[in-house]
Amino acid sequence: MRDRLPTRGLAIGALIAVLAGGISLFDPVSSAAPMARAAGWLDAPATPAASPASPVVGPDFSAIVERYGPAVVNVAVEGNGSTPGPGEAPQTGQPPVTQPHAFGAPSRPDDQPTFGLGSGFIINPDGVILTSAHVVADATAVTVRLSDQREFTAKVIGLDRPSDVALLKIDAQNLPTVVIGDPGRLRVGAWVLAIGSPYGFDSTATAGIVSATTRSLPHQAYVPFIQTDVPVNPGNSGGPLFNASGEVVGVNSQIYTDTGGFQGLSFAVPIDVAMKVAKRLESDGVIRRGWLGAGVQDVSQALADAFGLPKPRGALVNNVDKSGPAAKAGLQPGDIVLAIDGVAINRSFDLPPKVADLAPGARSTLDVWRHGETRQLAVVVGALKVEAAAAPAAPFQGQGRLGLSVRALSPKEADALDEGGGLLVQSVSGPAARAGMQPGDVVLAINGEPVTTVDKLRTLADKSGHHAALLIRREGAKLFLPLTLG
Repeated sequence: MRDRLPTRGLAIGALIAVLAGGISLFDPVSSAAPMARAAGWLDAPATPAASPASPVVGPDFSAIVERYGPAVVNVAVEGNGSTPGPGEAPQTGQPPVTQPHAFGAPSRPDDQPTFGLGSGFIINPDGVILTSAHVVADATAVTVRLSDQREFTAKVIGLDRPSDVALLKIDAQNLPTVVIGDPGRLRVGAWVLAIGSPYGFDSTATAGIVSATTRSLPHQAYVPFIQTDVPVNPGNSGGPLFNASGEVVGVNSQIYTDTGGFQGLSFAVPIDVAMKVAKRLESDGVIRRGWLGAGVQDVSQALADAFGLPKPRGALVNNVDKSGPAAKAGLQPGDIVLAIDGVAINRSFDLPPKVADLAPGARSTLDVWRHGETRQLAVVVGALKVEAAAAPAAPFQGQGRLGLSVRALSPKEADALDEGGGLLVQSVSGPAARAGMQPGDVVLAINGEPVTTVDKLRTLADKSGHHAALLIRREGAKLFLPLTLG
């Protein structure tokens, strides 16, 4: 302790000198520097000043949303209630299981119309729109709402269930469009953006990364799906998936879930597949695919060892249709297809889309592994059974033009509501149901004209154009509901 007293004294002296003369302790040419060095201040390593942390900057998709968001549309559909609604699975009473789900809403009783929501995007400024087939399949009416809130009744040009692609047309011109990209250039880990209408929330943007490419899903052998972790939910289906350059690379189609909501895996149809289907739908109205007539599965390491294949690859044939092209070509269960027309088959899901792309009647060559050696088989490709591309079913017939069943208020009901009149809604369908009317609502006026009788409501409805504004009373509050009429 005594050895350090002189040093402490120097330090105190230096501090006094600084206070008195304003000399910097760290100025090497100042007379105070020797004292500071003696005090040990200049010899101590200086603590570096804390620098602000560099901000973590993620991708900015705002320019893409601003530029191409107006080309994304909301698709609303109505069904007739006799079958599961658009995008819905039949209600079996079983608990949900972990499997790919198309986006839809719970089904309704058979005597009620069904409704669904989806998305789409404009690929031609004259009103041609791409969406998912399951969104509009079995629909009796399809309404497209643009980002500027204009609404149009859409015609279904055609749909293709195997690829889950549908093409719509609305009567409009000079519409904003998207730019089509190349999904073949996507890499796992690349950023992607979805825009759509999840749960009806229009123009919602969500982002994530590509988590896999060319993913095969059960019962959809003709689509090499793009797998992402982009949050998508019911209503997103049919909307575009953009790459970081603002090009559409996919059509959002399904999610993998055991709850019906997003759980980290979503799947998009590659845009090149979708556009190829769309062009065929526009020109022919149907999709014709090649057919081989053989079931295949992946080759595991154990199976490769069992069949003497040097490494696991190809498509192992497990079933052959006795009357199909494969059987006529001599293909047998246990054969492993290694290539078709010189194009390698690495996994079993590589084969079906390549066969489907072939024209029925085309001659093709299969490279097959059998009994420890490769041989070639010539096959004449058959035609996959064509499913009608689908004009919508007959429109749901509602009650009257508005789709309302109403009755006059009793005097007691009118007194309780403190209204001069009105009509009590008993059931809804068609336009009224689409507008959100409910049994128990009271119709007070249509297009500004008060209504007190059913006949007057019917007369005013018949005089309306394509739209009608109903003033209703619901739970003590009044509000206007717009109805789009046929």
